[in-house]
Amino acid sequence: MNVDAAVAAVAAIAGLCTGVFAMLAFRWSERDQAKPTRTSLHTDAVLPPGVDTVLSVLRSSAVVLDEADAVVKASSAAYALGLVRGGKLAVEPMMQMARDTRRDGEIRQVELDLPRRGTGRGDALAVSARVAPLGSRLVLLLVEDLTEARRIEAVRRDFVANVSHELKTPVGALSLLSEAVMDASDDPEAVTRFAGRMQNEATRLTSLVQELIDLSRVQNDDPLEDAEPVRVDELVAEAIDRCRQQAGTKQITMAAGGTADLHVWGNRGQLAAALGNLVENAVNYSPARTRVGIAGRRVPAPGGDLIEIAVTDQGIGISEKDRDRVFERFYRVDPARSRATGGTGLGLAIVKHVAASHGGEVTVWSAEGQGSTFTLRLPEAGAVRDRERPPDLDIAEALDDEDRPYETFNEPLPAHPAPEVLP
Repeated sequence: MNVDAAVAAVAAIAGLCTGVFAMLAFRWSERDQAKPTRTSLHTDAVLPPGVDTVLSVLRSSAVVLDEADAVVKASSAAYALGLVRGGKLAVEPMMQMARDTRRDGEIRQVELDLPRRGTGRGDALAVSARVAPLGSRLVLLLVEDLTEARRIEAVRRDFVANVSHELKTPVGALSLLSEAVMDASDDPEAVTRFAGRMQNEATRLTSLVQELIDLSRVQNDDPLEDAEPVRVDELVAEAIDRCRQQAGTKQITMAAGGTADLHVWGNRGQLAAALGNLVENAVNYSPARTRVGIAGRRVPAPGGDLIEIAVTDQGIGISEKDRDRVFERFYRVDPARSRATGGTGLGLAIVKHVAASHGGEVTVWSAEGQGSTFTLRLPEAGAVRDRERPPDLDIAEALDDEDRPYETFNEPLPAHPAPEVLP
């Protein structure tokens, strides 16, 4: 009995000691966890009150660094620009700015060109970086993307330079021709010749100024303020009339089809100018005794049906390297021919802006030596279509198969039967 009592007493003492040790170990663990560690300093808790909220609404990319150059806070835009990778600031010049600001407390700002990550593009990312102290331990880095602003400034600078050059050429020619007329005052034949050339230069200058005005208007005005349903066949007829003389001189046949009962919604004047520019380009860049075709059709689209108007020529075509630039202002595929025909290089830029402002687009298919097809896609004026004709009637029923001008707009004109020639 005494032995059993002694064993029980020893067991109780052992259990008590085990419980005491377990309690001490638990308390010790809690105290270690409560101590500030290096990683716990890199949390949002070290940010001053309200800073996190302010950073979340800034348009600039924001990065907060601690005294060990570790990233405490970074906006999603900073990650998107590739400024922060693996929890560290990845741009060495910005890191050095942060260290200098932490040392002397001075605010610093610099503009940098950073390589684009993962795009394979050679152009750089232009940014403006500003570093300022945030409290006694932290440094705030704000980065603003200037790439688009730089691009717009370059476009504006090129536009001014091109306008100056284009205006200078005819003005200089007029000055020289006027001197020639004065020197040849006793030679009626020379005066007549020089006067004709002066008239050509004056016409070219007038066209350039008018197209500059048109381009400015389509960029600044909202065409949908005075929008109305516009018949496509009327736009086509007007474009053909505009170029009939040039086409007749070169014996170019202009043909149209598939445009009946099609309506687009927009500003009639701007739409007529855009389509007229496409037809005029097709005539100017086509050899003699060829054809220029204009075709229209309705295509289904998720947001509503679109009207496609395609202008196809059998001209010189456009090389692949020039295809993406033909809609730039003053860009010419063939400068010599464009100047000979009085082209300003603004026609396709106007077409692009008119299409965009009307909620559409313009695209180009071309092959060198085979011709080009410019396709203008615009939203259909659906209410007019529903009122004037049954909704299930389409181009295939409106035209006989043999008279249908195009099955597709992505092939040159010679691959299709000749459409009906307008009188």
